[in-house]
Amino acid sequence: MKGTLIVLEGIDGSGKSTQYRRLCQHMTALGKPFHSVVFPRYDQDSSALVRLYLSGAFGTKPDDVNAYAASAFYAVDRFASYRLDWKPAYEAGGLILADRYTTSNACHQGSKLPDSELPAYFDWLYDFEYHRLELPRPDLVLYLDVELDVALAQMAERRRAGGGTGDIHEKDAAYLGQCLRAGRRAAAHYGWTRIACLRDGKMRDIEDIHEEIFSHVLLATGA
Repeated sequence: MKGTLIVLEGIDGSGKSTQYRRLCQHMTALGKPFHSVVFPRYDQDSSALVRLYLSGAFGTKPDDVNAYAASAFYAVDRFASYRLDWKPAYEAGGLILADRYTTSNACHQGSKLPDSELPAYFDWLYDFEYHRLELPRPDLVLYLDVELDVALAQMAERRRAGGGTGDIHEKDAAYLGQCLRAGRRAAAHYGWTRIACLRDGKMRDIEDIHEEIFSHVLLATGA
């Protein structure tokens, strides 16, 4: 018996974290049981290499660590999370909601590769995490699609509100644009469900986007 794994994915500034919180709130309000996982798990030892990478310890630009090496950093954190946290719930048939997953490697690390190399990388990534590491494959991936200028504006506003400076990913606008390119290619390659977050060049209302997301979740869970 296996559970249902649903992933929310999107580049930085897509509103993914906001939508994930709203989804969890809605499921809780309806009394629908689920297990929540958020990646990377910065407070856990298994994310040590991720934290070193994002802090610039291995180089101050994302490309200083190649796509395959960086993918392994994040995969180790997911492996530890699954084995130590949510495997029992999943194997008991439970619903798992994830904010980022293997899918984030496809977007963020795939951004380091030219279009011609992406199909091979995408196939390697799923084989590595779902077959070699034996992590569960998602039943539904909801990809929040935005335009680069909107994502950058939202990230700038978030930094102003939080007072942070951002990691090596967030500081690099060109890199974020490449993530958008890779994310859209990944969505097409894997057959993810695309959620268009803009209407007439502006972000849709948070609740409007949530209702579209929630409708897909209900279909996937049979609720």
